[in-house]
Amino acid sequence: MTETDTPARLIDRRIAELNDWRGETLARLRALIKKADPDIVEEWKWRGVPVWEHDGIVCTGETYKAAVKMTFAKGASLADPAGLFNSSLDGNTRRAIDVHEGAEIDEEALKALIRAAVALNRSMRARKKK
Repeated sequence: MTETDTPARLIDRRIAELNDWRGETLARLRALIKKADPDIVEEWKWRGVPVWEHDGIVCTGETYKAAVKMTFAKGASLADPAGLFNSSLDGNTRRAIDVHEGAEIDEEALKALIRAAVALNRSMRARKKK
């Protein structure tokens, strides 16, 4: 990553390169993440994965042929009353949402999940400081 290749620009580039429903979906998810937490920080990790952080990793945005996957780093510790998590359900830490072409996104439920992930990160950070 060069000085001009900020994480935000790299994510913009990924969205443009996809040039299909996956790019549109990633852009929409990104906008919802920013609406849920305007203080979230965008990162670019692991050779090309968009990552959103606030006091730790909140979620990632991976793109595959048939899905855009939002992986929540501590998703197993989050309540999911709307049942958004539909992937990586067996692990003890992560949970994911696979968004397929044409799928509806419950925007309010997703923003609530993002806010809950940020709150969890903050509480864990506060405990570590004690």
